[in-house]
Order: sequence, then C-alpha cells, then structure tokens
Amino acid sequence: WGPPHSPLHAPQEAYTRVLMGNIDLSRLVFPSSTAGGTVESFARRALWEVGLNYGHGTGHGIGNFLSVHEWPVGFQSNNVPLEAGMFTSIEPGYYRDGEFGIRIEDVALVVEAQTEEEPFLTFEVLSLVPYDRNLIELSLLSPEQIRYLNSYYEKIRARVGPELQRQRLQEEFAWLQESTRP
Repeated sequence: WGPPHSPLHAPQEAYTRVLMGNIDLSRLVFPSSTAGGTVESFARRALWEVGLNYGHGTGHGIGNFLSVHEWPVGFQSNNVPLEAGMFTSIEPGYYRDGEFGIRIEDVALVVEAQTEEEPFLTFEVLSLVPYDRNLIELSLLSPEQIRYLNSYYEKIRARVGPELQRQRLQEEFAWLQESTRP
C-alpha cells in the first residue's frame, strides 16, 4: 500500500476498502445461531489485506432498549448469536490521525437467507442511502461487490424514488437518480 503518506494511501482507496468490508459483511450468508464476533472479520478483510484496521466494533444492536449501543446484539465476542429479526448496525471504518476518518454505517435486519440447507441467515440493509460515488475506486471492487452495489442502488431507486416524486422533490429525485446509477 506504500509508505504512510504516499498517493496510494489516499482517502479514496481507504473509503473503497471500508465500503468493500461493509458490502462483504452485508451480503454474507451464515449459519443460524452464528455469533457476530465470528463473522466480523469479513468487514475488516479488505483493510487487513493492506495492513490497515480500525479500533472500534463493527456494529451494535439497535432498537432493544432505545440506547445508543444496544447489547446483546453486535459483532464483538461477548454478543449473543445472531437470529432473524435482530437489528444491527454494520459500520466498518478507518482513521488516519490528524488527516481523515471514514466510517460507513448502515442499519441492517438479520433475515433468513434463501438457501437449500436451512436455516441460514443474511442481512437486509435498510438504510437506503447511496454511497459517495466520488470516493469509490471501482478497480478495487470484485464483480460480486459491484453486483451487490448495483442491486442495492436499484432497491434505493425503487423505494425512495417514488416517495420523492410523490412529494414533488424533483431536484432531490434527480440527485438520487444520479447517485444510484449503475
């Protein structure tokens, strides 16, 4: 990845690697009753490949007692196994002291996965907010990650677009169309 201040160590590549981790965890299919700590490394892999990491948890439960970080759901080793119906954040990041910080945070619902051998689980991302296209270095993304991103953008268009049109928010609708193009 180069020396600490090389052009290769740029915010754009760091953002893309954080996004890759977000996508990899979001699209993961895993056995029922798997603990979050068991799958957390999928969110860190793209950063680990180049010797980077982040010093916070990858996500936390949402909606249990209306706290900010709601135990017992999450991705640390002491969290309970994930079950369908649980809400969690998925929030990998990267921080370079004195220069920049990145965190991509989505809210996801644990749902049953469509597999032949039941029961397996996956995540349904509910945030429906496009990622910053200017910071994504497409050459780093795998074909599977690009397919996931395009599918996610189709979902945003289908669910958010009609509401923007209903409210006659044409400028916002145009922004959404541009921000979610394949």
